[in-house]
Amino acid sequence: MRIIRFLDYQNNELIGCNVRDDFATVITGDIFDKFTLTDRDVKIKTILAPINPVAILCIGLNYRMHAQETGMAYPEHPVLFMKNPAAVTGAYSNIEIPKSCLEPLQVDYEVELGVVIGKSGKNIKVEDALSHVFGYTCANDISARRWQKHSGGGQWVRGKSFDTFCPLGPYIVTKDEIKDPQNLELTCKLNGKIMQVGSTSDMIFSVAEIISKLSESTTLLAGTVILTGTPSGVGFTRNPPIFLQPNDILESIITGVGEMKNPVVAEI
Repeated sequence: MRIIRFLDYQNNELIGCNVRDDFATVITGDIFDKFTLTDRDVKIKTILAPINPVAILCIGLNYRMHAQETGMAYPEHPVLFMKNPAAVTGAYSNIEIPKSCLEPLQVDYEVELGVVIGKSGKNIKVEDALSHVFGYTCANDISARRWQKHSGGGQWVRGKSFDTFCPLGPYIVTKDEIKDPQNLELTCKLNGKIMQVGSTSDMIFSVAEIISKLSESTTLLAGTVILTGTPSGVGFTRNPPIFLQPNDILESIITGVGEMKNPVVAEI
């Protein structure tokens, strides 16, 4: 099942599936517990991010080739940081370059597989980890590099948490449709040019290992989104560096999971 969150033409926020010809079949109830697939089809006005996460947990340096391009050693444990849930935006919504990030340009792209936790858990074993997954979504970990490196007191969270810095979607693909989360191809395009191509098979820590590690003495709540790292090809490692700027179009694609297309604008 592919689940979206959307506005109808009365500006009601709804959950739906079976998207076709700008219509979706409405789902009622809690998608993580008891829900009902109705027989009501509604016309879509706007596709929103498929979830308002209760938390966004992110893993850095989790692709071997990305670690190599940064010149950093492979981590011994997952590198955890977080994003403010208010950073979430839709798969076709604008990404805003903050006023503080326009001169000099510093905002980077990072296509990532997003994992949606559907069953809360703590001290989850690796072999049980995927049973806690509700589904998967396409994500991009937009990052202000100067803020990340120099303006956050050594912490990454500030440079990762500006509004619109976490596009998700356009839908959650339930886990029954993804046979192997470690065999998915990711692509990121900037103005039609391919910038990143990689496979989740290049992950240092698998989805199951990440869930297990993050749940050590820590409850992972249903509704949490985990961003699992990005492949090589990010902008700041290039010579010269390439950063997002107004009027760009950023595309994020994960085979079998989804495609996003976000215009880039300056914050007003």
